Amino acid sequence: MIELTIENDVAHVVLNNPAKLNALDEEAIRELDAAYAEAEASRVRALVLRGEGRAFCAGRDISGVDPRHDDVMGYLGGLVTPLLQRMSRFPAPTFGAAHGACLGVGLGLLIATDVVYVADTAKIGSPFAALGATLDSGGHALFFERLGAHKTLDLIYTGRLMTGSEAVQSGLFSQVFPADEVVSATVAAAERAASGATGAFLASKALVRRLRDERLGLWESVDVENAAQAALCDSDDYREGFAAFQEKRTPQFRGR
Repeated sequence: MIELTIENDVAHVVLNNPAKLNALDEEAIRELDAAYAEAEASRVRALVLRGEGRAFCAGRDISGVDPRHDDVMGYLGGLVTPLLQRMSRFPAPTFGAAHGACLGVGLGLLIATDVVYVADTAKIGSPFAALGATLDSGGHALFFERLGAHKTLDLIYTGRLMTGSEAVQSGLFSQVFPADEVVSATVAAAERAASGATGAFLASKALVRRLRDERLGLWESVDVENAAQAALCDSDDYREGFAAFQEKRTPQFRGR
């Protein structure tokens, strides 16, 4: 079950099926996609994604899947990948609060989120060898980019799960918090972002995406930065930021 609430320009998307560790079947993936579409249409200025219960998301719900007739491409290629792409393109800063199991598709949801805060008790890795399956939803790319080939394959071959602290120390995600603090820290960060200069944030988000996906070089990225800065000059928030600095007051950004 996917829940969406909007408060103070922040969308809160909650995976709420704790009995199954928030594992996602086809219907839940569609619900999650619809929640992001609704949040985007509401023009929120930040979004928080989290899970209820003992885990963020244990991955795909395979409790009713017959492997002899499993439409893997329909689930992953037809549903999950378009959802992750929508999440990655979301037109506002997005934040994830991760605790407990963050595996498979659950890990993919975090990869598609801008900023992820993890609980020290989080479990992150690739336990799929026990199923005769492999890591999916962008996990290979994340682990290889941040950990290198040897550590990536070590996690895959052994099924060892990293703690939240280890994941942050390895550069997978942003910050680690005690389990009882991770949600409040994530919401506080989203609320700060929602009162910030949204256009400037989105310019950085777009550039970081290009650095990741297109492997821009230094001087090409500088050119993109220059163009983004010039485009922001026409925004109300840019002018407000300069005025507030010159007048020695706190800026009041309106997201435009």
